[in-house]
Amino acid sequence: MLIAEPLPFIKDYMRELNTAIQTHCPEKNLSRIQQYWLSFCVMAIIVTNSVCWARFQRASIGQYSIGVLAWMFRKSKIPWDLLLQMSVSVILRRYGITEGNIGIDDTDKRRSKSTKKIFQVHKIKDKPSGGYIMGQSIVFLVLITPKITIPVGFSFHMPDPALSAWHKNDKKLRKQGVPKKLRPVRPGRDNNYPTMPQIALKLLEQFKRAHRQIRVRCVFTDALYGTEEFLDQASRLFGGIQVISQIRANQLIRFKNKNMPVENYFASFLGTQQTIEVRGGEQIKVIVGSARLHVHAHGKNRFVIALKYEGEDEYRYIIASDLSWRTLDIVEAYTLRWLVEVFFQDWKANEGWGKLTKQIGEEGSSRSLILSLLVDHSLFFHPVQLARIENKLPAYTVGSLTAKVKVEGMLAAFEQVILSDAPVERFKEFAKSLEDNVIALNLSSKHMVNRKFGKFEPSPSLKHRSAALECGL
Repeated sequence: MLIAEPLPFIKDYMRELNTAIQTHCPEKNLSRIQQYWLSFCVMAIIVTNSVCWARFQRASIGQYSIGVLAWMFRKSKIPWDLLLQMSVSVILRRYGITEGNIGIDDTDKRRSKSTKKIFQVHKIKDKPSGGYIMGQSIVFLVLITPKITIPVGFSFHMPDPALSAWHKNDKKLRKQGVPKKLRPVRPGRDNNYPTMPQIALKLLEQFKRAHRQIRVRCVFTDALYGTEEFLDQASRLFGGIQVISQIRANQLIRFKNKNMPVENYFASFLGTQQTIEVRGGEQIKVIVGSARLHVHAHGKNRFVIALKYEGEDEYRYIIASDLSWRTLDIVEAYTLRWLVEVFFQDWKANEGWGKLTKQIGEEGSSRSLILSLLVDHSLFFHPVQLARIENKLPAYTVGSLTAKVKVEGMLAAFEQVILSDAPVERFKEFAKSLEDNVIALNLSSKHMVNRKFGKFEPSPSLKHRSAALECGL
């Protein structure tokens, strides 16, 4: 696919983004060149599905060099710290959004085993294979509203290296039977390596400061964030809202002055079949049991729910901070968490950051990720998407919309040639640019021309020896 120039809807989006930045912080507005560069990058990410300067150069038919694109990325005074925040503000204002729910989850980006310059690469558990890979972990905040679902914040996560080394050594010593008093003492946590729940709380605080006009109804996360500190702080941050998470089956609850695993409690008090709406649409039957129980690790009562979908053999256990909600309302709110996974799939498959994001250092990773998320936001300004949402119709998928943008970009490039004052000359220039910058012929290693092909025939000096061996001499 080719890029003549960014499509009009991307330019309009970038102008609105610049206006928001000017209003918020006049001294940090985007220059005309910066706006055009950002517009070009958004368009190039859609067309090439990567954040790669070499691919951008080829897609632009040689209009922009790798050096110029990389220089703008590294050296230009672009207010990177405001881009995502102001972009969220622009979308919320355009669609008149005043409330929503926040989903929190983390995802991994696989990296090379030998990489040393990519930001915060570390060993990660690979769920499909059960082994380990090298990669980056990113915590995301996703705002889910009655109209749209958009990413509103992110941060990279890196485990504390000292703690990781201690855990590895301690596990090894325990296997060897070394008593606890002879094993090294657990080191304190380094504040430079916050946990994922701590990162999520910081992201929530940033969202609250930047978008005070948005009413957050509830926050939902998976089991990793289901700690007392996270549930209580996240709830207080937004004025005592509902925070929903999961707990393990062996988490202790107190019943009749006795501590027992939550799975044992619900084994005695079986749930009932109920009908719920999944994300406001399909109705399904589930088995649900619930009780307001004292969770031992939290030191207080929580709303605890045992949930089992049709076809499942085991329950999953959900906890909620606000005891005043109905059971089914909590269950239906928690089904929205799947939309975060949908965002991950769209983002990795169609918005560039899933491959060829090799920019080094913290700036390289964070800025390229911001560019990728601006792609997600810009698609809400495409005329067909805008019309669908404003008319209360289901929005188009990211994959189909990016495919449409690619075709529109190529047609725009051809249109420039056809409508030029000298279309024949312009076409010849266009064709030559394609030949020079897009079409690259590489040498094949499959063919043997200009190589030694080898003799591959019997050697006369060995014929007599071969005959003698066959005769048994």
